[in-house]
Amino acid sequence: MKLRTAFGAMAAVTAAALALSGCAQSSTAAKGGGAGDVKTVRVFISGDTNIQKLWANSLGPAFEKANPGYKVQVTLDLHGEHDAQTMAKLAASVAQKKDPGFDVVDGGFVPKASTANLLDPVDSSKISALADIPADVVKAGGTGGIPYRGSSVLLAYDTKTVPAPPKTLDDLLAWIKAHPGKFTYNSPKSGGSGGSFVATVLDKYVPADARQKMTVGYDKGLESNWNQGFATLHGLNPYVYQKGVYPNGNQQVLDLLANGQISMAPVWSDMFTTAVANGAIPSTIKSTQISDPSFTGGAAYLGIPANSPSKDAAVKLVNFVEQPEQQAMIVKDISGYPAISIDKLPQELQAKFANADTNNLRKGYFDSMSKDLNQLWDQKVPGK
Repeated sequence: MKLRTAFGAMAAVTAAALALSGCAQSSTAAKGGGAGDVKTVRVFISGDTNIQKLWANSLGPAFEKANPGYKVQVTLDLHGEHDAQTMAKLAASVAQKKDPGFDVVDGGFVPKASTANLLDPVDSSKISALADIPADVVKAGGTGGIPYRGSSVLLAYDTKTVPAPPKTLDDLLAWIKAHPGKFTYNSPKSGGSGGSFVATVLDKYVPADARQKMTVGYDKGLESNWNQGFATLHGLNPYVYQKGVYPNGNQQVLDLLANGQISMAPVWSDMFTTAVANGAIPSTIKSTQISDPSFTGGAAYLGIPANSPSKDAAVKLVNFVEQPEQQAMIVKDISGYPAISIDKLPQELQAKFANADTNNLRKGYFDSMSKDLNQLWDQKVPGK
């Protein structure tokens, strides 16, 4: 099926130093006071190093070049390990009408922050690209979430040892048991590729109506539907690489694949494609999508804190990031899905998404549900 936008196809270092003062700049600096009246836009990232590099090496410098007098400052909370503290800090800043310490946030908790009214409301009159993004994708981010890129999780496999990869989740689970030590995934709290594998196994046993509720809101009472899935995951411990000890982060999984220590693993589409392109992953390693159910995928959102002292500069930066030239950077630099219409990108990039499958991508769990999933996985899965 052809697609109009990449999100139509999907709708389907570290900042422990944030802790939480290191990234905070004075509101005077954020507003543009000081030498040369430089206007600093502070971007806080809750994610992986590839997203940090996208902002620090591409989006930020491009914005500064196009807008003399502006500076982009990037801070990373690796794997979003301090999301709870960041949310608490953001909530306190709104309640106390103080500077939260950042002006744009790029993280998985943006829809949750939007629901809590911690972000500045936006619409197409403020962020023009929102008029060009499917309504259900925009709605999923809440009134303050701004879709700007996306990706999905795929199954990577080494063709030297896996001539025919599994096609369904049941096939994959059977393959893992038939090939001990040749598969692994990172702990879900350390990265989304492992989190997607875990959620997909859990979803095998979750009724459709319950899962729908768990993707749009928080209902702890529905978590009992995960019990059978967690038992299945615990049962895989003897068969995964290092028997019940799991990698820390998406990148460690890619490294194991690249070194031939494992033959198969779930990976982020953007990280994997980039690693193949730059030679970090051998060309003999390919990727595919499974079904019944498929791995998850979705949009990544930006948000502007309600109490940012530099909202105008933040809006200016976000609108810049949504322009075709910068959306092309997302495709080229991290192999991400663009937010805007494909036909606004260069022809060679349009071809990259021409045959995207719109049927095998699923939304992940609501942020608060995902946090519970991570804690329950820690309690129920690792070990003997």
